Amino acid sequence: MKKYYVILLLILAMVHPLDKALCQESNSGLKGRITISGAWALYPMAVKWAEEFQKVYPGIKIDVSAGGAGKGMADCLAKVVDLGMVSREINPEEIKKGAWAVAVVIDAVVATANSNNPRLASLLSTGITKKSFSDIFMSGTINTWGELINKEDKSTLNVYTRSDSCGAAETWAKYLGGKQEDLIGIGVYGDPGVAEAVKKDLLGIGYNNINFAYDLNSQKQIDGIAVLPIDINSNGKIDKDENFYDNVRTITSAIADGKYPSPPARELYFVSNGRPENNLVRLFLRWAITDGQKFVAENGYMKVSDQTVYEDLDKIGND
Repeated sequence: MKKYYVILLLILAMVHPLDKALCQESNSGLKGRITISGAWALYPMAVKWAEEFQKVYPGIKIDVSAGGAGKGMADCLAKVVDLGMVSREINPEEIKKGAWAVAVVIDAVVATANSNNPRLASLLSTGITKKSFSDIFMSGTINTWGELINKEDKSTLNVYTRSDSCGAAETWAKYLGGKQEDLIGIGVYGDPGVAEAVKKDLLGIGYNNINFAYDLNSQKQIDGIAVLPIDINSNGKIDKDENFYDNVRTITSAIADGKYPSPPARELYFVSNGRPENNLVRLFLRWAITDGQKFVAENGYMKVSDQTVYEDLDKIGND
């Protein structure tokens, strides 16, 4: 199947002569400005893409700001920005309003705790089941750390969730069988906010996008943060094929191989109100899903599939 899509991409390159177009456009003195806002999950990648794209097209300036997937969707539909960053599925109501989306990378949401939590060693060994996560974040029927590992420990679980409309919360809630508004806990703004809250609270538990749980320089989990493993088969222990949280490479490989559940693994999108009319925006989108993909792995994301690239290029069109 993969070979089939590679062949399709080669055919598409003939129909959409992307490399030739990019070469011609890079010497054409293009000038303009592209504005992007939205999901924290996509923000680091968008910033990197903006930097690299502007090296090729110095006359095109790109402004990127974070604020959550909800803001990204609202901004693009209101045409306040050219592109919104959205880290969840696009719902039918948004499509009716004109939402036009292109999948650009894949990442995931992970559960996080304080790295000095006294019960951490046991949790890393046993993992936490989907049901237990639901009992923590949805129903509140588990509210002490001892309940997670069948120990006499009355230490309260201090649950942190997102206060802003965002893809991380929506994706985490979907994994647990609900929606963002069903999640309970202390509301904190943004990915950095949740990460910081958990780092400061010995008994805290939350969830973050990968790029806010791992340090891309060291490839390890961020100091003060511990990623909690999911006991996927609910057998009371983390088996060898469930043990992939140590560093960026192992977690992203697990996501790419389908070992990590989906959700909370998901595609991230650039969204606009209808197909972008600005040819510079379309140029940037084509670049992001072709040449821009070479920067994806080093920034803690996974590439979209060849099939997705093929479909996205056809959707964007070639000017």
